[in-house]
Amino acid sequence: MSKATRTATGSDAARSHDLIRVHGARVNNLKDVSIDIPKRQLTVFTGVSGSGKSSLVFDTVAAESQRLINETYSAFVQGFMPTLARPEVDVLEGLTTAIIVDQQRLGSDPRSTVGTATDANAMLRILFSRLGKPHIGSPGAFAFNVASVHASGAITVERGHKKTVKATFNRTGGMCTRCEGRGSVSDIDLTQLYDDSKSLAGGAFTIPGWKSDSFWTVRVYAESGLLDPDKPIARFTKREMENFLHHEPVKVKVDGVNLTYEGLIPKIQKSFLAKDRESMQPHIREFVDRAVTFAVCPECDGTRLSELARSSKIKKLSIADACAMEIRDLAEWVRGLQEPSPSSSSRGYPTVAPLLTALRDALDSFVEIGLGYLSLDRASGTLSGGEAQRVKMVRHLGSALTDVTYVFDEPTIGLHPHDIERMNNLLLRLRDKGNTVLVVEHKPETIRIADHVVDLGPGAGTAGGTVCFEGTVEGLRTSKTVTGRHFDDRATFKETVRGHDGVLEIRGATTNNLQDVDVDVPLGVLCVITGVAGSGKSSLVHGSLPKGEGVVSIDQGAIRGSRRSNPATYTGLLDPIRKAFAKANGVKPALFSANSEGACPNCNGAGVIFTDLGMMTGVSSPCEECEGKRYQASVLEYRFGGRDISEVLAMPVTEAAEFFASGEAHTPAAHRILTRLADVGLGYLSLGQPLTTLSGGERQRLKLATHMSEKGGIYLLDEPTTGLHLADVEQLLGLLDRLVDSGKSVIVVEHHQAVMAHADWIIDLGPGAGHDGGKIVFEGTPSNLAASRATLTGEHLAQYVAG
Repeated sequence: MSKATRTATGSDAARSHDLIRVHGARVNNLKDVSIDIPKRQLTVFTGVSGSGKSSLVFDTVAAESQRLINETYSAFVQGFMPTLARPEVDVLEGLTTAIIVDQQRLGSDPRSTVGTATDANAMLRILFSRLGKPHIGSPGAFAFNVASVHASGAITVERGHKKTVKATFNRTGGMCTRCEGRGSVSDIDLTQLYDDSKSLAGGAFTIPGWKSDSFWTVRVYAESGLLDPDKPIARFTKREMENFLHHEPVKVKVDGVNLTYEGLIPKIQKSFLAKDRESMQPHIREFVDRAVTFAVCPECDGTRLSELARSSKIKKLSIADACAMEIRDLAEWVRGLQEPSPSSSSRGYPTVAPLLTALRDALDSFVEIGLGYLSLDRASGTLSGGEAQRVKMVRHLGSALTDVTYVFDEPTIGLHPHDIERMNNLLLRLRDKGNTVLVVEHKPETIRIADHVVDLGPGAGTAGGTVCFEGTVEGLRTSKTVTGRHFDDRATFKETVRGHDGVLEIRGATTNNLQDVDVDVPLGVLCVITGVAGSGKSSLVHGSLPKGEGVVSIDQGAIRGSRRSNPATYTGLLDPIRKAFAKANGVKPALFSANSEGACPNCNGAGVIFTDLGMMTGVSSPCEECEGKRYQASVLEYRFGGRDISEVLAMPVTEAAEFFASGEAHTPAAHRILTRLADVGLGYLSLGQPLTTLSGGERQRLKLATHMSEKGGIYLLDEPTTGLHLADVEQLLGLLDRLVDSGKSVIVVEHHQAVMAHADWIIDLGPGAGHDGGKIVFEGTPSNLAASRATLTGEHLAQYVAG
């Protein structure tokens, strides 16, 4: 074979690997999907919510890539890694390393900030350790996660003749000793923990779950021998109160079992305050909100840093000052450090030139991605899903890696139309570096820039899971798929808008970046609050509007749930269903719970058996005993309306609504909940589908359906179009109209132009983000906003309506 022939053959072989081939994918609702995805191109996956986009992109392609990468590590390392099961697919070829940039919020540990979540803080600490005056130590001296340690003693060196050597150890950390790097201190209201007129044995504790016979809690205190369990707490001596509230951990015996006794205050701090508030059960969260107050640490003024760390400065700025600056301002400050100064201190600058360049590039990436209004000391748990996803993008923009697969989950979430163009440019930059970019998206602005489009559907849930279209954007436009038909949809303004029947007065609002805002929010109408990302919308709604009786706030907080949680359990629907089954059959309701007495003994009600294969990937398979139905065979003999409990939980919402509406199975309580689920567009969901398999849009609407049952006159919604397909937005607008027509006041924070156009009243904040925002730049009707084109929102709304 000649050299020319070998070269041609080799290039042909290489070109054959220019595709990611998926054949026979059956994950979740996918129906034997077979598709070829071009590499080094931007492919956008579209389709209605629940059509199978995430199942194909995340649960099949990305999941298998990660599993194969994990298998390249040694067996020892794999033992410390999570085990990933192979997706249910016949063939997956041409995979490259997948980097997932999803909407999962960043860790909400109180010590996690925007700076620690990226490399920015680490570089800033090195910078101050080199250039800060006075010099106080290594980079750790500027870290609020590092405590100062001082120790001294003697060690025995066993080398030749043993000899004892005196040694000292010192480590200077930057952690504030008062708040331990959290920036806030907590004060516990003891009256919310116990009734001091009662004894421990007499039920003094008022903490949720702490009953008089609780083995791990109350009995530890009552039988510790350190306290008199029969004496009212109010009569405790000073020593007893000290033991009761602040005692160091010590082992005690209760019924012959060794347990740990410690003071009540550290016990509460460890068991309640160390947890993420959003992950708590509602009654626990209510208790924490009632019993604990948080205040800015008086010693470090919320900076988390020790006085020593704050004393070292560069050009009159401490590291705390630098972290508190808006990132775009900090980028300018860092840029100024590169300019030589006549002073002798400038000699140190060239030694850190590469560091300054890297830090400047990292900060510029924040600005470029539309996050210049954030500060590095911003707690990561306070970022929205869209902001968290963009912070993760910062890590990859400067990466030297190429020919990898980047997977994005609706990167435009939380972005104003003005900001979407910048996001599109970033996606194209990643593609142009030679990477494969896969994007799950609903916004037409991002679909338009795709090299390749894959449309799944035609419907959602069991009605979806097939590829309806594959090709170019122009081909999608002319296709007859749901996405193709709605691709060029444009909203129109209402001919007449509703008149308000009162106002919520906000005066002198200064939360976060709000600049002494005065505004009247109309009641009895659909009011939309808009503006570019970081302009102050959430600060106005969640920080300035009154909370309390009659106000139902639905934010973007994630739904917490295990694989045992499903729409029936989350919405409370299972309770009336269980009671109806129990009453009809004369048995206990607990029998009809897969988490209680009715659970299949083989799989404990999970429906699947998980097999741990040691160093190999574990697998889950349907339980052979119950065939995945989760219940004992004896429970399935009980019927209601001709169906057993597993058949009811397998029903879609629409079918179940008809089933419980009338006839033998008539159950008004269940029908009301099912109607709300159908109203928010979840009619296709099965009642027993695990929450862990729901998409982001489905979870958001499930939350909305649950809150609709609350009695309130004012509804606050935070971007309810998140995760909604173009075809579903119209249904959402109908739901909002029904809420208003029923006498509710609906206030929506939103960027979607169709929602803006449908509003009765718009409040636009801006003109920019961060310190350039925080002002009311428009109040009035949508048509007037578009006609004036006086703001960025008005400009984009006018273009959208005009088409």
